Amino acid sequence: MKNGRNEDSRLRELAGSIPDRHHGQLRASSVPSVNGRAPAPLDKWNPDYCGEVDMAIAADGTWYHEGRPIRRKELWQLFAGILRREDDGEYYLVTPAEKCRVAVALHPLIITDFELDSEQGDTVIRACLNAGGQFPVSTRYPLNPEPRASGAAYIAITNGLTALCSRAAWYRLVAMANDDHCVSSGGVSFSLA
Repeated sequence: MKNGRNEDSRLRELAGSIPDRHHGQLRASSVPSVNGRAPAPLDKWNPDYCGEVDMAIAADGTWYHEGRPIRRKELWQLFAGILRREDDGEYYLVTPAEKCRVAVALHPLIITDFELDSEQGDTVIRACLNAGGQFPVSTRYPLNPEPRASGAAYIAITNGLTALCSRAAWYRLVAMANDDHCVSSGGVSFSLA
């Protein structure tokens, strides 16, 4: 690799097989997205397993290929948008043409911050992801305690994926809690204890 910038040709092929219409940024849309782009129709793509690509996601959310960090943020954000967890409990990058397994240490995504918003008179907490997307904390995307991360919260999102709070995001969420250690989003209360 030259200067850590050139990725393996297999990686380029995988990225190149994602249809262009799924690369467009979300605009004026309330559709939650892992990476801030129009969600790929992963539920409609069922390609054959094509083997290993030696990719991994560390517990801190860093993406690796062949043991080296993927330094181009745009590249791993693109991959995050085509990641799904299947019934076998494994994570896969999925395109219309192929499917490759990715090793995940803890959670594939990290919540980097929470933002307060208002929808139809209710306060809504939005989880901001390291991959660029946002999800509203709600009954559809609930907060859950993660015992493997000292009880910090994670949210379950689309395609079987989860996102764990970074330390800073967890402290921000705790600061939003009431005296009963609960936060409210969209009229629903979630316990942080």
